[in-house]
This record gives sequence, structure tokens and C-alpha cells, in this order.
Amino acid sequence: MEKRNVILVTDGDLIARRALEVAARNVGARCISMSAGNPTFLTGSQLVELIKSAVHDPVVVMFDDKGAEGQGLGEKALLEVYNHPEINILGVLAVASNSYTPDGARVDVSVTSEGQVLKGSVNKFGKFMRKKEIQGDTVEILNDLEVPVVVGIGDIGKMNGADDYHYGAKVTTRALLEIINRSGFNAGSTGESP
Repeated sequence: MEKRNVILVTDGDLIARRALEVAARNVGARCISMSAGNPTFLTGSQLVELIKSAVHDPVVVMFDDKGAEGQGLGEKALLEVYNHPEINILGVLAVASNSYTPDGARVDVSVTSEGQVLKGSVNKFGKFMRKKEIQGDTVEILNDLEVPVVVGIGDIGKMNGADDYHYGAKVTTRALLEIINRSGFNAGSTGESP
């Protein structure tokens, strides 16, 4: 049984989907566009089937709680994908938002709106914060997971235009590359987003 290599993303609105489609294409990954939703509407098992049908790895999958307190739909689906025996998690893109959680999620590094990779977190605008934790609406569960790398990022596709998908979703592209490089996965340079 060959495992599929997956990058989890804690955002799933329409703008995030468009930016992730572009960024995934830029790095030779596949984006599961049907995983978008605000909140996530597909179950973890449905997402696993979509992942398994992707043409090649790595596969980028979105999860969104739409600000729900506690474990929302996005986190439940994320946990199901994480625990599936046919899935290998390369890393997580932890997305900052206005939502406040008591602890936040620990990140290894973050990518700022200027494309810098720094130790610490960022806010939803991609501005550097000295804290080790990122605040977001689908991130609480990340501290309980064992994944190779967690990369923090501002609001995907936005950040005051710095991550606009019309111009290549540069910040998200840089963040996906950081996960791919740190995980040791070599995606190559080809691939198209569905």
C-alpha cells in the first residue's frame, strides 16, 4: 500500500481556494479544489477518496471551521484524514485569522507577506509576530498532531494584495515550497491543478 503525500491547509474560502490552485500548480502539486468550503462540507473519508484519485503527489487539501468554537467540521475532517493509514502528512499550512484561541497553534516557521521565512508567527495580514503560536479558526487541533513541519501564513490569497492569485499567489507558493523542502519530498516542476 503506497501512501499519498498530503499538505493540510487550515483555510477553505473561495479566495483561498483560488490562491492554492495557483500556488499548487507553481510547485508541481495537486490541489483538491473540492475540499474548499467555508466551513468544510466534505467528510474526512470523502476527502481521502479525492486524495487517492489525484494524479500525483503532493496533494494540497483545505479544511475550514468558519470560526466555530471547539472542534468544528474542518477539524473533524482534518483529523480523519490525518489518521488514515493511506495518508502521509508532509506538513501543515496554518492560516492566521481574527479568531482567538487560548493557546493558538505552534508553528516551526512562518512566511510573511514579503515572502520572508522567519521563526515565529504572523497575523492575518502576514505581518511578523514574535509569538511561537498562530491564531486561527481551524488551528487548535494542530498541537495534538505529529507532523514534520507547521508553517504559519497570513490570510491566503489576501494579505493586502501580497498573495493575490492573479499575480501568482507568491506568499502561498513560498509557504508550500517550505513544507515540500523541509519534508524532503521532491515534487518536480510539472503538474497542474484540477
